[in-house]
Amino acid sequence: MKIALLGGLGMQGRAALFDLARSSSVEKIYCADKVTELPGQLKSHLDPGKITFGDVDASSKASLLKILRDDVDVCIDLLPAPLMENAFEAALEAGVSIVSTNYFHQGGTLDERARKADIAIMPECGLDPGIDLVIFGRAIKEFDELHVLNSYCGGIPEAKASHNPLKYKVSWNWDMVLTTQKRTSFFIRDGQRVKIPAEEQHDNEFIHQISFPGLGTLEAIPNGDAAFYAHLLNIKNSLMETGRYSLRWPGWCAFWQPLKALGFLGDAPVEDLDCKITPHQFLSGLIGPQIQYRDDEKDLVAMQNTFEGLKDGRKKWMTSSIMIERDLETGLFAMSIGVGYTASIVAQMLGRGHITRKGMLNPAIDVPYEAFIAQLSKRGISVTEETGFSEA
Repeated sequence: MKIALLGGLGMQGRAALFDLARSSSVEKIYCADKVTELPGQLKSHLDPGKITFGDVDASSKASLLKILRDDVDVCIDLLPAPLMENAFEAALEAGVSIVSTNYFHQGGTLDERARKADIAIMPECGLDPGIDLVIFGRAIKEFDELHVLNSYCGGIPEAKASHNPLKYKVSWNWDMVLTTQKRTSFFIRDGQRVKIPAEEQHDNEFIHQISFPGLGTLEAIPNGDAAFYAHLLNIKNSLMETGRYSLRWPGWCAFWQPLKALGFLGDAPVEDLDCKITPHQFLSGLIGPQIQYRDDEKDLVAMQNTFEGLKDGRKKWMTSSIMIERDLETGLFAMSIGVGYTASIVAQMLGRGHITRKGMLNPAIDVPYEAFIAQLSKRGISVTEETGFSEA
């Protein structure tokens, strides 16, 4: 199959490119990015004969169409979120199914248009959201009634690299990490939708700690719209509790809460300075360069999903855990592997016809669990599952 990879030389794009290049069923990869040169560490691990590099202006639908109309079977969109609409429009016009890793909660007429174009549009197909959603889709089938669904995921440095006050290093976009500190969260508690304002993200009753296999205690911070997935999975009538949490080494909230209270994440320029700069921009520029990984340091991805409910009249619980480590040989970060490999796997499923439904799809509903988990396992990513019962 022939696959177009938009944004293929970003951090996550490199992981997708690496995975596609070593797949025997992928014969050609059109790697479209502003950058057209592979980093040296990754170059020796790729078959250059499979890859065609091209400079693309992703803000132009016409530029994207030139790539997608070149005998492409499937497209992977790893462009920044504001450019996702352009990628979808180009895919619709070219008649090419597309996988994206970005959040997308507004369907509009896209489902009807995609079915009419005989293509699949699969957003939210990375790490989180992505792998977690595939696990959700399978887990709800293991219960007669699902009462609790909590999802935890975070990228953190391995212990020996956690030597700065944040106990954090940058494995994706530091500016976006700061932006997520200002995102309103929506949870369900006691069956009711609960809003956690952004200004309370690091100082609220939902912050807690979990024990993660092999790592120990991690801090869980509310982040994201968990209530949306109750509707997506059609479990809102039985669900009493759900939340989405970022995982960090303990101390994250203690660091950010006073800074946020003092306005250090503000978006308005500070008055009486010689230049127009916001507190957010200042922190982005000041801290970002100080928390970069060295070549011999690993980042880790920790994901845990917990479920509780009823099965055959008995209380049942289930926990799934995943840990991914940076590959020091290729230099690919764990975060990039979790996102890029997932997009690659699902794109290849579409290309092979293992996913046949057309329209607006979602990993929780449309990605076959067993086949997907088997593909993760082949890439060294294992899902550990524990299940138990107690009397109702």
